[in-house]
Amino acid sequence: MLLAVDIGNTNTVFGLYQGKELAHTFRVSSDRSRTEDEFSVLLRELLSMRGVQPSAINASILCSVVPPLTHVLTQAVRAAVAREPLIVGPGLKTGMPVLYENPHEVGADRIVDAIAAYERLQSAAIVVDFGTATTFNCVSAKGEYLGGVIVPGVQVALEGLLSRAAKLKPIEISEPPRVLGRNTTHALQSGVVHGNAAMVDGMIERLEEDLGFPCQVIATGGLAALVAPHTKKVRQIDPNLTLDGLRIVHERNASAGEGAKSRRSRA
Repeated sequence: MLLAVDIGNTNTVFGLYQGKELAHTFRVSSDRSRTEDEFSVLLRELLSMRGVQPSAINASILCSVVPPLTHVLTQAVRAAVAREPLIVGPGLKTGMPVLYENPHEVGADRIVDAIAAYERLQSAAIVVDFGTATTFNCVSAKGEYLGGVIVPGVQVALEGLLSRAAKLKPIEISEPPRVLGRNTTHALQSGVVHGNAAMVDGMIERLEEDLGFPCQVIATGGLAALVAPHTKKVRQIDPNLTLDGLRIVHERNASAGEGAKSRRSRA
């Protein structure tokens, strides 16, 4: 089995692949105070909950947008399953040209999202990732990462508003009865759901105008299932798109390694 690890600012998601099939997922908080040992114990407990023996995992890959946790989770994976994870970053084969002014500035999760979307759609695409930030990542019809847009995430924007507005109280992030709120809770929920849906549609329209060609749009991330159904532009929702991208990157690097071994054996 392949263990894929996506370290985000808010949550860390673990995925277990049996071939191309995602068999299990686990989601934990990206707690920067946890030690390598704590993450290792937590990972072994999560595997045990699903009845998976650590010895069943024969490979691992990791992407991270939290540098302090990259080393911690790498060590935790080594300790928990005795595997050395591939880390998505410079020097790792992705199969996707990155046309950013400085490719090193692009979050690994954004590239992985783009890889998964292009592999699936085989066309120009925009990936909307509803995470700590809501990101828009654009891919050309030739499979090139073109760049994108970063805006404050749904939860981050709401928390910022509540921290600055004394009379507004925390709410459950859920779908309101209708767009027009008739109480403060529903008004805030409408802003969260329909406001972000309208923002997504508007941003996609502007991106397609700037790019000069239409794109297929796919959404991922923790709140994609809540917001994306209210958009007009999003055609697919896959909360595990990043994990699938990690699987694809691992396959490309595994096949490259096997090819190199084969060439050495013939030499």
